[in-house]
Amino acid sequence: MHLASKSARLRALLDSSQLEFITEAHNGISARIVEEAGFKGIWASGLAISAQFGVRDNNEASWTQVVDMLEFMADATSIPILLDGDTGYGNFNNTRRLVKKLEQRGVAGVCIEDKLFPKTNSFIEGARQPLCDIDEFCGKIKAGKDSQLDADFCVVARVEALVAGWGLEEALHRARSYREAGADAILIHSAQSQAAEVLAFAKRWENRLPLVIVPTKYYSTPTEVFRMAGISMVIWANHMLRGAVAAMRGIAQKIQTTQTITDVEDQIAPVSEIFRLQGADELAGAEKRYFAAGTSRHAVVLAATRGRGLEALTADCPKVMLSIGDKPLLQRLVDEFKSQQVHHTAVVAGYKAETIDLSGVQVLRNPDYMTSGELASLACAREAIREDTVITYGDLLFRRYILRDLLDMRGEIMVVVDSELPRAASHDYRDLAWCSRPDDHALFHEDVDLLRVAYHANVDDAQPSGRWIGMLRVAGQGREWLLETMDDLRERADFASLGVTDLLNHLIEKGRRVKVLYIHGHWLDVNRMEDLSRASDFAHGQQRHAEPSREP
Repeated sequence: MHLASKSARLRALLDSSQLEFITEAHNGISARIVEEAGFKGIWASGLAISAQFGVRDNNEASWTQVVDMLEFMADATSIPILLDGDTGYGNFNNTRRLVKKLEQRGVAGVCIEDKLFPKTNSFIEGARQPLCDIDEFCGKIKAGKDSQLDADFCVVARVEALVAGWGLEEALHRARSYREAGADAILIHSAQSQAAEVLAFAKRWENRLPLVIVPTKYYSTPTEVFRMAGISMVIWANHMLRGAVAAMRGIAQKIQTTQTITDVEDQIAPVSEIFRLQGADELAGAEKRYFAAGTSRHAVVLAATRGRGLEALTADCPKVMLSIGDKPLLQRLVDEFKSQQVHHTAVVAGYKAETIDLSGVQVLRNPDYMTSGELASLACAREAIREDTVITYGDLLFRRYILRDLLDMRGEIMVVVDSELPRAASHDYRDLAWCSRPDDHALFHEDVDLLRVAYHANVDDAQPSGRWIGMLRVAGQGREWLLETMDDLRERADFASLGVTDLLNHLIEKGRRVKVLYIHGHWLDVNRMEDLSRASDFAHGQQRHAEPSREP
């Protein structure tokens, strides 16, 4: 099916029998967001484009700089763009050159206003701003129309008489003149907080040409009023920019105050979303065609238990399917994996395994979950442990950077250790870790090796370096080391009682290097009833440092 040109689609919006809407964008990424939101067209706002350049809306950005930005916006989208072309950037000669350059870049139309060049934004002392001579402005309209090669390219004439305080009759007189000069639509502008003068204009105008409005000031007017008045198009003129400014200011202030990005990382768009908006998926497809495929990443989640201490809530589901906030604990884990491009997750289930029905998750079963431990569950996932695999307990919540940093590490076997030991006696906590170096919190430091990890410490043990949080990664040769060591341990009579800590210790005893990623809080495991409310707070980013709970 032939797709109409962008200019033809803009003309169809202006001529539509129903009220249509377009909204502001000021660069390629905002334009794509506008299209994805479902809008049929884009208003390339002069205010917003000048603001994103960091200059005033007084033609301080040259028209060529504006057109260059429009090229990026047009390339990033498939919907028509109507440029806020100020006064046409000069006289009739500038206007006709502008139209030619806009057509070359796939821009569907331009709106020019009847003020003097250089312009000043209408909301800055608009009543004091002089207007262009009617005949001169009509000459600009004719020059633009005579210059276009695409018959559907639209020139919209913006009438500023109401803003300048010249009254309704002058506004109507100018609009009629611009219609006779060849304008495709009239934009009637107003700086009043009520829509009365715009509606009065619409009534007198009687749909001689499509009528466009910009209700920035009279935004409280119900949209239905515009429909009843016969308005053709509403432009939401600057709200993408204003929304971005408010969000960026809040994030900047928070980072400056806290001197960390930990507290904002989960509140902002992930980098992967920026890549998506940039079209990285197309590049990824090209890489698959032209380069050898890279190693995919996998995850194995150990989730076979009902949850000791949570029996009152797990009569019908395992612990990992308990809701934390608005989604199951396991779903939160899977979402964190996907956010870091780990798209293959296998879950070792046992108790109520049939209730784990998450999309895209491979469910493996440990039939002996009642009489066996973590290592037996991990053995059930042997085939799911690939060349690059994260292995984790199923009851973990953690800030996204922890998984990201683990995936960025180089090594064969890597574990995450929290160097912030609990305030209570460390001997009461499980999975304590002793490492080759304490955490010095330095930005650059030598690699740290795991020396030993214990489910519980003995009273005569040295001070531990931290606590293993229940997350490790194997990559490359590390996968073979782990599988070989697990096979060795399966020969032991006590295999059913062994945990992942025993596996790590045996790897170290065999001379395999296990590298440490130190973190400082920002994680939580769910073991007891009181952990659930803390987990909900954590999931919604309401606490800065999550102190792990104790196993009873």
